Amino acid sequence: MLSWAAPQVSPMLVQLCPHPETPCAALSAIAVEAEREGPLLRLRYRAIGRIADVLVPAPAYPERADELWKHTCFEAFVRGGGEDYCEFNLSPSTRWAAYAFDGYRAGMRALQIGAITIETEADEDWYELAAAVPPAESGRWRVALTAVIEETNGAKSYWALKHPPGNPDFHHVDGFALELA
Repeated sequence: MLSWAAPQVSPMLVQLCPHPETPCAALSAIAVEAEREGPLLRLRYRAIGRIADVLVPAPAYPERADELWKHTCFEAFVRGGGEDYCEFNLSPSTRWAAYAFDGYRAGMRALQIGAITIETEADEDWYELAAAVPPAESGRWRVALTAVIEETNGAKSYWALKHPPGNPDFHHVDGFALELA
């Protein structure tokens, strides 16, 4: 497993669940360790199941890229005290994206940050992705942790800490279910 230096605070361990309308045949679970360390949100996603049945994007040059969510991708959304929030897309390819929003799906723009380093590790029955992201939010953070899983048969499932009613919607305020001081 990947390792970091000793954390100041124990990470929170949470479980994502697939949206009821998008079950996943390949995976049985996705767990996420989330830890606030100063201005950084450290994340470690661990998918459990038949990893050979998950379409994992091929390694690529680690750079900013759009539309990563169209394939297997791990995501984090972070709100401070207001309506604005940040979105981070972390691809197994090591490409990444970071966006800022003024409100619910409004005012989307690139979040100006330095490069995000993504580390991955895998075995036949688990896949792990770790990264640290710098949300541009202050005070208490409300966090939505999510994943899009694309299977080799083309099926996609949408995983989250909490799903709002209706179709999958990772931007919905109800999904920001984890609080980090």
